[in-house]
Amino acid sequence: MKLIRLALPIWSLVLLCVLHASSSQEIQIVNAERRIDLSSHIVKVFLTLKIENTGTSPVSDVLLAFPPTQANHLALLKAQAATGKRKKKTFTFLDVYPAELPEGPNGTKYFSISLHSKLGAGEVVTLEVLYMLTHSLDPFPEEISQSESQLVYYRDSAILLSPYQVKQQITFIKTPSSKIESFSMVEPTNRAGAELKYGPYENHSPHSYSPVIIHFENNNPFAVVEELVREIEISHWGSIQITEQYKLAHAGARHKGVFSRVEYQSRPGHSGISSFRHLLARLPPRVHSVYYRDEIGNISSSHLRLDSKKSELEFEPRYPLFGGWKATFVIGYGLPLEDFLFELPDGKRYLNFSFGCPLVETVVNKLTVKVVLPEGSLDPSVDVPFPVEQYLEKKYSYLDVVGRTVVVLEKNNVVPEHNSPFQVYYHFNPIFMLAEPIMLTTTFFLLFITCVAYLHIDLSISK
Repeated sequence: MKLIRLALPIWSLVLLCVLHASSSQEIQIVNAERRIDLSSHIVKVFLTLKIENTGTSPVSDVLLAFPPTQANHLALLKAQAATGKRKKKTFTFLDVYPAELPEGPNGTKYFSISLHSKLGAGEVVTLEVLYMLTHSLDPFPEEISQSESQLVYYRDSAILLSPYQVKQQITFIKTPSSKIESFSMVEPTNRAGAELKYGPYENHSPHSYSPVIIHFENNNPFAVVEELVREIEISHWGSIQITEQYKLAHAGARHKGVFSRVEYQSRPGHSGISSFRHLLARLPPRVHSVYYRDEIGNISSSHLRLDSKKSELEFEPRYPLFGGWKATFVIGYGLPLEDFLFELPDGKRYLNFSFGCPLVETVVNKLTVKVVLPEGSLDPSVDVPFPVEQYLEKKYSYLDVVGRTVVVLEKNNVVPEHNSPFQVYYHFNPIFMLAEPIMLTTTFFLLFITCVAYLHIDLSISK
């Protein structure tokens, strides 16, 4: 029995390897075009793959390969199948999930794209993939003075890492400006201003890799929220209150030397060019009661622009943020209940709200979303379009008796594209809305009776 138990995992591993090898032989990439955007500190990669089934059996999944350095910083991965040409193109979104396969050469990790319909022998499909990487630009030098620009390294491969044979491929890399200090040469390589072109390359075997390093100037704000706690409190009396607690940091090259406020204000285009003092938060429409404060108190350096479709809050921390500097603050606002809370025919209610961070071009290392349901809510459930950790808590507020159920959602490595709607469903009996008014009425009535009794009772001591 012990031998059988030991043999089962081994045979499972062998079977996965055989399936992986067989699928790799049945598929080849006819053409691959990769466009890497390094304009901000969030690396965006657009990948177009023309895939052909050269085997005899249909294929239902396509594998994507990532080196371990990219897989550990992968924040978002989306895929869609494209049919038609140019303006008549139609897209079908596909499910992407980590493949249950052993690591490949040099720690390569795989993700699987589930095709909407099986790809038959000799058939071709075009896939468009978008993935984003965080913390993938390394400042060099690691410390800069107030008057210096920020230079960073980006490491990748000129050749697409893939478990399949690639017949033809090309890679375009776009930098924020034409100030490129150096870049690796893998012939053919061409440069035109702020764009590098690697390829075209032909007939590369599976798991081919050709490392390249690009050293360039990037003075865009490296705004990273180390921790964000968003509390969404629902009140059936007509409002939703949002409280957001931020721990913000500048993740670029660390500032060295002495900070000069005079130089910073007199030469805004040259002094502290990689720092940032303004932040923009895109809030839902019809916000009200907006406040912005830190540990000292309210901060008045903010501007709120209201629109019928959105609200924008532009604000400044108390001091500009240089590399390695941090700031802690709180943003709060109210929203009308009817815009976000709805009721199903079976009586179940659900909140439809946006997940993610409202700040533009910001990475959140750890995001915690807390949805505080009204007292008396039962059977909460959550529908989120991507994997998150979730659990329940209890919160006691004013006049609460049994406490309020809190749905807690946690996710690491969050980018602006995670601002997708999510839903929280729950059952609620309207009788619980009368609990607090009845409690207040009963309290005042007993207080009134006590006062009346006190005034009519003679407490004097008789002779």
